[in-house]
Amino acid sequence: MSSRDVILAASAEGDHQTLTTVLFIGVVLLTVGITFWASRNTKTAADYYAGGRSFSGFQNGMAIGGDYMSAASFLGISGAIALSGYDGFLYSIGFLVAWLVALLLIAELLRNSGRFTMADQLAYRMRQRPVRTAASVSTVVVSIFYLLAQMVGAGALVSLLLGVEGDTLKNLTIVGVGILMIFYVVVGGMKGTTWVQIVKAVLLMVGTLLISVLVLAKFNFNLSDLLGTAASNSGHGQAFLEPGLKYGATFTSKLDFLSLGIALVLGTAGLPHILIRFYTVPTARQARKSVNWAIGIIGTFYLMTLVLGFGAAALLSDDQYAKVAESGGNLASPLLAEAVGGGAGSTGGAILLALIAAVAFATILAVVAGLTLASASSVAHDLYANVFKKGEVSGKDEVRVARIAAFVIGGVAIALAIPGQSLNVAFLVALAFAVAASANLPALIYNLFWKDFNTRGAVWSIYGGLITAVGLVFFSPVVSGKVNPETGESLSLFGAGVDFSWFPLENPGLVSIPVGFLLGWLGTITAKEKADPLKYEELEVRSMTGAGAE
Repeated sequence: MSSRDVILAASAEGDHQTLTTVLFIGVVLLTVGITFWASRNTKTAADYYAGGRSFSGFQNGMAIGGDYMSAASFLGISGAIALSGYDGFLYSIGFLVAWLVALLLIAELLRNSGRFTMADQLAYRMRQRPVRTAASVSTVVVSIFYLLAQMVGAGALVSLLLGVEGDTLKNLTIVGVGILMIFYVVVGGMKGTTWVQIVKAVLLMVGTLLISVLVLAKFNFNLSDLLGTAASNSGHGQAFLEPGLKYGATFTSKLDFLSLGIALVLGTAGLPHILIRFYTVPTARQARKSVNWAIGIIGTFYLMTLVLGFGAAALLSDDQYAKVAESGGNLASPLLAEAVGGGAGSTGGAILLALIAAVAFATILAVVAGLTLASASSVAHDLYANVFKKGEVSGKDEVRVARIAAFVIGGVAIALAIPGQSLNVAFLVALAFAVAASANLPALIYNLFWKDFNTRGAVWSIYGGLITAVGLVFFSPVVSGKVNPETGESLSLFGAGVDFSWFPLENPGLVSIPVGFLLGWLGTITAKEKADPLKYEELEVRSMTGAGAE
């Protein structure tokens, strides 16, 4: 390479970093402005927790998409497809099919029978204090795992895309994201958070659609040519387009994928930050409509990740493909955007790379805001108002405690994310889904459809599923015992030589989800306290018709 080429390359690198920085700042200023605007209309507890129940089905569907399509989806799935082909796309299928469970079993019924949090629905016909305490603990645990994944991802993303090495920038990025998410929740409440999520969903869909069209244009919109070129360039040939490349090597790996798939499909309907979105619409019909819109938006997005993933495998050079592998797949979409924009050193490539970086950053901001709001709402509404104050508290005091809780939860997330940057982001997300499916979903399903379900059943189900999921992960290869067979390097949280992984699967869902359902049943049938049949009939009528719902 001549000195002139070196100067041009350095200039192009500087241009793309400047563009990325400008777009990052633009995204932040836009979301801050939205939050201030929304804060003027946040006056009551219903405004803070549920946005005044003023959002239409379409608006809420967009917000659900913005809340659900995390950085792990945007960067991780396209990267998984680029590296593993067909098996990588199975993640997308799991994430999308999950919405059928949410639509058919949860969305409308929850909207009709609850107020602000998941625990409202559970505690309707049970003893308030034990059930609300259990639900709040589960909500905070799920949210913290998910928050850690997003914030660790934010630090890694910014350092990768700005080309800055070292821990200082990552730490500053994590602190900055934490401060922003606290600001969104404290100042904007549900209204501000919802509009941030809607804007993020629009940016994500536009950015992804643009890159997808440019990729397909390279192959004259012939999907067969795209897949064939991707298979050829991947080095795996036809196996790249068939199942088994990532999960078919051993019987254990097949079980592990089954466990992961079950957690993804069932976990969505138990994620607290998704469940509270159903309270932001005025009617059950709008709740159902919002899920239909969410399925359409999310489904379209995941189909486009297919183009992004195979496009990266087809169009990136060997050196770029190696960078994608080194990043665990996270660089697939950014490098593909640069490639279809004209390549490294081109103005078009720099613009598209900066655009995708800004979209990914907006994605992180929207998701962490939703998670923090769900946690703060549960602490204030369930623990403070109904457990400690036994319902004798004003809406104003409740919102004040929710804002304080947002500060505390945000601080905890920052404090855990900075030393936790070595944690695997995909593992944290999968664990959040596994806990939600093991602890929250069994209690919700039993409460809606089993008239004998009682307080002990709910508490055993929530705590049992939660402890089982987290405990099995602690004794899995994710934490200890997994090493690279070629280099001997540890692939677990603990270093090589430390091994207490008696549980062979990396995702606990295959065991912990049945345990959650089993303990809910066992706790119910062994309790001396019997469920009130009249309360169940009231809940059934309310969940089906919306009578008495706010």
